[in-house]
Amino acid sequence: MEFSIKALSPEKKKTGCMVVGVWQGGSLTRGAQLADKASGGQVSAVLKQGDLSGRSGSSLLLHRPSGLAADRLLLVGLGEQKKFGETAFKDAIRSASNALKNLGAKDATLALTDLEVPGRDLAWNVRHAVTGLREVLYRFDILKTGKKLPVPALAAVTLAVVGGASLKPAERALEEAVATADGIDFAKTLGNLPPNICTPAYLADEAKKLAREFKLGIEVLEQRDMEKLGMGALLAVSSGSRQPPKLIVLKYLGGAKKQKPIVYVGKGITFDTGGISLKPGGEMDEMKFDMSGAGSVLGTMRALAGMRAPVNAIGLIPAAENMPGGNATRPGDIVTTLSGQTVEILNTDAEGRLVLCDALTYAERFEPDVVIDIATLTGACVVALGHVASGLFSNDENLAGEIGAAADDAWDRVWRLPLWDDYQEQLRSNFADMANIGGRPGGSITAACYLSRFTKKMRWAHLDVAGTAWKSGREKGSTGRPVPLLVRFALRRAGLKPR
Repeated sequence: MEFSIKALSPEKKKTGCMVVGVWQGGSLTRGAQLADKASGGQVSAVLKQGDLSGRSGSSLLLHRPSGLAADRLLLVGLGEQKKFGETAFKDAIRSASNALKNLGAKDATLALTDLEVPGRDLAWNVRHAVTGLREVLYRFDILKTGKKLPVPALAAVTLAVVGGASLKPAERALEEAVATADGIDFAKTLGNLPPNICTPAYLADEAKKLAREFKLGIEVLEQRDMEKLGMGALLAVSSGSRQPPKLIVLKYLGGAKKQKPIVYVGKGITFDTGGISLKPGGEMDEMKFDMSGAGSVLGTMRALAGMRAPVNAIGLIPAAENMPGGNATRPGDIVTTLSGQTVEILNTDAEGRLVLCDALTYAERFEPDVVIDIATLTGACVVALGHVASGLFSNDENLAGEIGAAADDAWDRVWRLPLWDDYQEQLRSNFADMANIGGRPGGSITAACYLSRFTKKMRWAHLDVAGTAWKSGREKGSTGRPVPLLVRFALRRAGLKPR
């Protein structure tokens, strides 16, 4: 799909469908006012008849509107004007997108882009208009052989700016948004693939394809390499599987040569049975999403490379499959990590922290500016925060603040949880330096405390995305989060912040 942004007057634009907003109560946006005037009051008449309430999420399609160059006019409800904010703006984009994907229009123009969202600028609107529309139009049916849903006809979208705002920041935001949406879609598709296809080797192959397409640096460490290095924790997780583990290193160097890189570490458990500590059978199929951290890292690297961002970033992915088997790790086993610390594995279903701890130690060799790991780590985080916010932990106040600001900017929100030493006692082991679990109380916190023992030499943050990386139920599928956050974080560090 092609996107463009132009300053224009809605009534004069030749397009398959013109989209304008109306407020609850009958008030019109600037774009709707111009369309109403050109049509001889057709929009006002429709509202007076009660055909559209203006409530958030509502919409009404008018065919062949008189006085307009457009073939169709889509009216989208924005809700109460005094309460209009980020969520209402995104709801309006979603409502418009759902209507457009079912039309025969090959192109559309959105006169919603320059709506005033308190505290936000035009660039913010552009980013969320593009990613919101792409989210609705994303589909995953490549493995279906029967009758598929028709492909939407929509191939081009123009983002209309009705006022006199400068388009330069918006044009840059548009380029960023398209690249970010490409990264989100990539992460989604990797997450949605079944685990018999998306194995550690498959993730490595996809990383190699990205490297070829965008001229990135790539290195894939094999099991023998990990054995030589002494990655006992990562290898303990993969020991029960026939799928060999991979440690994927992907490098994008778009910044200054002396600029220290951001290292993104993504948990890449391509399927998690729990190992010997076997999970219940119900909804175990969703454990194919346990590589969502890895998918988000690959999606972020694709986005940054696609927009030629002025940053240096390294994606580090420990990929493995956690299976029961004759050679599987047992509860009570003790392993030696790459850092030299020993871990008593009390529960083999707490495997994410095991692959991450060796990857985090490996990250030290890149002399990073900051390290952020992303993992579907704990069910406890879902209990604490639900499916709205990702959990944030950090050993650096400034880094935590930067991530929080980027999350708010991307509307890919996080909530910080404590990383106090008081919780470390729960990881005490009688037989090793630490245990890999700390019991039920504060489960997401003790998991982060475990990781903190391997990051003392670095400015580090941990994102627990167990509640945000995918959806269950009828809309089951990967969300692509937190790609928007990770991209915004990198760009903000490069000085590309909203005004």
